[in-house]
Amino acid sequence: FGICKDDNDLIRPGRITMKPTIEQLALVKACQVGTTLLLEDGIMEVKVTEKVSATELKVVITRGGKLKARKGVNVPDVEIDCAALTEKDIEDAEYLLQLDPPIEYICVSFAQKGQDLQELIDIMD
Repeated sequence: FGICKDDNDLIRPGRITMKPTIEQLALVKACQVGTTLLLEDGIMEVKVTEKVSATELKVVITRGGKLKARKGVNVPDVEIDCAALTEKDIEDAEYLLQLDPPIEYICVSFAQKGQDLQELIDIMD
């Protein structure tokens, strides 16, 4: 389980890879031996058995299934060290707030702490 090295380093039997984004790198960095990762909305579950490097983990499948491409990874017991809002999220929020009438609700998908919500509240004020 890890960050893909290039476009040819795709998911294949025995290997799960993610694109090298700030968020994905922070996710792998935050994982330790024993960390549980939920794949595809929790349908599948793996547990970290070894931290091979800053970009790769060895995992054991604790609840399997057929993993499809571009599915989410959730780490419920770990705080990921990155902002909940990406630069694009901020640009989108600023655009939506300029509409006439402005949008009334904006949701934050991966809030982990109050500061994640405060960042959006500051944009909206």
